Amino acid sequence: MTDGEFGGGFRDGTGDPFDDALALANDAAPARLRSTGDDGPFGDRGTASFGAGGAPGTDDAAGPHHPTGPEPAGAARPHAGRPAISWPTARDRAVRAVPEPPGPGTAALGDALGRTLAEALTALTDLPSFDTSAMDGWAVSGPGPWRVARPAADDGEPGPAAGILAGDATTEALPDGHAIPIATGARIPPGATAVLRSEHGEVLDLPDGRTRLYAPRPVPPGQDIRPRGQECRRGDHLLPAGAVVTPAVLGLAAAAGYDELAVYPRPTVEVLVLGDELLRQGLPEDGRIRDALGPMLGPWLRELGAEAAAPRQLADDADTLYEAIAGSTADLVVTTGGTASGPVDHVHPTLRRLGAELLVDGVAVRPGHPMLLARLAPGRHLVGLPGNPLAAVSGLLTLAEPLLRALAARRPAAPYHAPLAAAVHGHPHDTRLVPVAYRDDERHGLVATPLHFHGPAMLRGIAAADAMAVIPPGGAEYGAEVELLELPWPASWSAGWTASDAPYDAAGPSGGPA
Repeated sequence: MTDGEFGGGFRDGTGDPFDDALALANDAAPARLRSTGDDGPFGDRGTASFGAGGAPGTDDAAGPHHPTGPEPAGAARPHAGRPAISWPTARDRAVRAVPEPPGPGTAALGDALGRTLAEALTALTDLPSFDTSAMDGWAVSGPGPWRVARPAADDGEPGPAAGILAGDATTEALPDGHAIPIATGARIPPGATAVLRSEHGEVLDLPDGRTRLYAPRPVPPGQDIRPRGQECRRGDHLLPAGAVVTPAVLGLAAAAGYDELAVYPRPTVEVLVLGDELLRQGLPEDGRIRDALGPMLGPWLRELGAEAAAPRQLADDADTLYEAIAGSTADLVVTTGGTASGPVDHVHPTLRRLGAELLVDGVAVRPGHPMLLARLAPGRHLVGLPGNPLAAVSGLLTLAEPLLRALAARRPAAPYHAPLAAAVHGHPHDTRLVPVAYRDDERHGLVATPLHFHGPAMLRGIAAADAMAVIPPGGAEYGAEVELLELPWPASWSAGWTASDAPYDAAGPSGGPA
């Protein structure tokens, strides 16, 4: 990451050409008028373009496929005759597209990771199942000093004291006034009243040949003993149905006696990457570009709990697309590109040919405006993502994530909000999704710092992000609490990056209207 990735600290945004250009492009009055004497980050400019790759009035493109001339007869328009639906409505429709998840089954612990518990997890045994030593030391009985057994070695000389190791099935009682070495996790012998840590005890050989263990202070009963059932008792409720099986849940289930779990199946996903212009390897050349979505979508979908095969790259051919979708048996088909109305945008005609039901056809969100959701058959759906990378991420978070959550019986995450570290200019009518990184602020605590490089075709911002901020129509001022869509990997990994002194500039290096 270089300087300029992060926006600056809190500042007072008093107007920006980005707002005015968006407003004019949408036949709305500019939200603010700038003073010609303003010395902010834009100097005294009164107007501004959207940056490379975008211009006022340009809709959020579906990807490399743009109309290059008159629209062909019969071409499918994403949402002709009706406006795009709002972003919250689109997410709600994606969830409601799945009335109920597929029936649950059982899975061995090794195959349950990432699935959702179909039944509550209850303890099959006490934890721990017997009194255990919490430390290396000596199990002692009664007050000290204690007699320590020193059995003879093979050569007749006194040997090391006998001890109890983890896994030993100890049944012999420890007499009062005696001590025996014990390892962490070993079973406490009957008659023991406490454990004396090895660093707190001193063993002395007396002149009469006996060995004594001394402690500098009294040892209270129960010291450093983990009593049976300390963590849970058999039958205790450990986790509710609907909990996601994490590595820690697998450990808890194993400790509680489980070999397999009742879970919902992972949703199956097939990814179809569309475009003749896409390269799988090497540098872009001769008008062709690298496929950025294929390497990204599979791992991302798996992080969402889906079972995703390696993406398939398809040529821009209507029959090829039809055969791929018609022949898929996946719960969800994800396509990239081809959702607009260009000469090689075949998604809409293919859905009509398949008799699919369009549930969402265009969403009032930037980037990602021409995304769609269709029902191919009962229990089978298609999400059409725009071809531009960040626009595709927007579609993934808007439609694919809620639908996969419903298929996997995952509960929605509790809404999370944080104040913005800089003002973010908004679209006059549409929601904006902007990459943000977390950082600490002396005044506001944890804040969301908007990142540059947030245009539809860019991934540099999202690669440095912890979350996507949901910016309502009209924008959000610095310090405003906004909803955050956290990404499905550990947050705050970007902590420690030095924020640039340059203020966040929504009209900066974005590559077009975001």
